[in-house]
Amino acid sequence: MAKNVAMKFDPKKFQKDQIPFFIIMIPLCIFMALPLVYLFSTAFKPLNELLEFPPSFFVKNPTFKNFTDLLTRSGSTGLPIYRYLINSIFVSLAVVILSVLFSSMAGYILSKKQFRGRKVLFEVNTIALMFVSCAVVIPRFLIITGLGITNTIWAHILPLLAIPVGLFLIKQFIDDIPNDLIEAARVDGAGDFYIYIKIIIPLIKPALVTVAILAFQSAWNNTETAMLYVSNEELQTFAYYLGTLSGAGNAVSGAGVSAAAALILFLPNLIIFVIMQSKVIDTMAYSGMK
Repeated sequence: MAKNVAMKFDPKKFQKDQIPFFIIMIPLCIFMALPLVYLFSTAFKPLNELLEFPPSFFVKNPTFKNFTDLLTRSGSTGLPIYRYLINSIFVSLAVVILSVLFSSMAGYILSKKQFRGRKVLFEVNTIALMFVSCAVVIPRFLIITGLGITNTIWAHILPLLAIPVGLFLIKQFIDDIPNDLIEAARVDGAGDFYIYIKIIIPLIKPALVTVAILAFQSAWNNTETAMLYVSNEELQTFAYYLGTLSGAGNAVSGAGVSAAAALILFLPNLIIFVIMQSKVIDTMAYSGMK
């Protein structure tokens, strides 16, 4: 009987019982995909289609002129676009690597090490989940200016390293690792660093991937740092440069360039999520069960 039920609801095979789910999910998926289609379509529209009213959803005469204009356009100080892209890539990679490293190390300590104040520190991290970024702008500004890192590349990196939700997810994963496994490694002479590298990291890969995606999105799309802490044009990022396009010179003539830049800014987020989506789903499902 159980075997027949399992076969009846096998998700890998199409069956008549799945038709109601397709009826609901296919229109919903199409509706959710419309913004993506419009973003791609707009990036290839010529100027006359971008300015027509009512606006058309699909491009009629696709062109690459928006992208060529973007590549030849320079910033207010004459910097080429690739300089902003290089800054964004460097900042994003640094934030991803350091965020994953610090979150995993902190998660291991808070989960498996016993010391006074451990629960208090984790509660502080949990409370931090309630605060949006705009609520801590002033304290963050005071800290960054106090550290003396304004107008440096570190102003882009350091404020984004603390990801409370990332630490929370990683600790949830590490909590489920049996203490007997760690104790057995200690009996064999393994130290904390060996346990962290050889046992903890391989068992929490889904959580690490999720934190990496969150860190990349926060760094790649970040404009707050450039507006508040960095005035040196050579240190600005591509997201900030995108925000200046509509006001650069003429907003009408810059519409096509802005559309192309918006697509370029969005593509890395889409590509990374598509590649890593299975790990993200595993993390969310696991957190829900916990």
